[in-house]
Amino acid sequence: MAINQTELLFTLVLQSIPNLGDSTAKKLIRHLGSAEAVFKSKKESLLKIEGIGAIRIKELHDPKYLKNAEAELKFIQKYNINTFYYKDEEYPAKLKHCLDGPILLFSKGNINLRDRRIISIVGTRKITVHGQNFCEELIADLAVLDPIIISGFAYGVDITAHRAAFKNNLQTIGCLAHGFNQIYPKVHAKYVSQIEENGGFFTDFWSSQNFDRNNFLKRNRIIAGLSEATIVIESAEKGGSLVTADIANSYNREVFAVPGRATDSQSKGCNNLIKSQNAHLLTSAADLTYMLNWKLNEEKKTVQKQLFIELDPQEQVIYDYLNLGKQQLDSIALECKIPTFKAAGILLDMELKGVVRPLPGKLFEAI
Repeated sequence: MAINQTELLFTLVLQSIPNLGDSTAKKLIRHLGSAEAVFKSKKESLLKIEGIGAIRIKELHDPKYLKNAEAELKFIQKYNINTFYYKDEEYPAKLKHCLDGPILLFSKGNINLRDRRIISIVGTRKITVHGQNFCEELIADLAVLDPIIISGFAYGVDITAHRAAFKNNLQTIGCLAHGFNQIYPKVHAKYVSQIEENGGFFTDFWSSQNFDRNNFLKRNRIIAGLSEATIVIESAEKGGSLVTADIANSYNREVFAVPGRATDSQSKGCNNLIKSQNAHLLTSAADLTYMLNWKLNEEKKTVQKQLFIELDPQEQVIYDYLNLGKQQLDSIALECKIPTFKAAGILLDMELKGVVRPLPGKLFEAI
């Protein structure tokens, strides 16, 4: 059941108050039953709610926020923008479980998330030819599973992922760092109609909010929260895609990173994610489908193990131990009499050789 216009207006007021935040707004609604009730409650009742001080109560009753919300509601109605209230059934299911997920999410297009596989693909704006080819091949290989491709509609990896989704007739969703009164970057306006035909856009920013590069960080929680896995294709040592990966990890979602050479500047972020065990190593679509337990609707092909792979003595000890069954990193280190930090590095080398693979929960198994 969709939110009624009165409740929508008061929820917009809550959303517009600076420094209130989505989690606090949800707390207010949870205690008082509705956004409208928040504004009709007495000061004494509000003060009893933990984290709601006198300053915030004063802001709740500042008339400028109601005036701003009324203007934004008119914009929503004029341009037929879809609104998703966090308590509604239509609100994205995975995002609903995120404490800081937006209390209101706005959308345009033909988005259908129900019973769908959803992945987010992020990375550098300075994508290399290798990164572009990998992204396109990954999405083409996944197309048989008909996943929804989420990204940020920015330069580089983002637009590459969206375009690859078009090419493979997959639904794709762009998460924007601004309201629906504009498009950034402007050069990507030519892709808007294609995305809205089979997918669409999400944002929790208003039309009245000035565009700011800091918005990208807030936008990233939606990219991470909508999907069951976040893939970092390429990233420098620092970058917004690494923030998205951190958020996804905080939501207990799977994170994958594409490895690169140590000398490649646009692979440093991915290599560090893998090295710190904050992401699974991703070399092909098969790695993703295995980790997410996505089943192909076709008979599994038997893959013959690569013969004559050379293992050094410590790798051989670990491999022999893993042949007994799946094992955790700590158990491997203990039973093989190798320090944990060193065992982790050896396992990564073995993973690159294709003889072991990581599993959720810091488990490993022999291939």
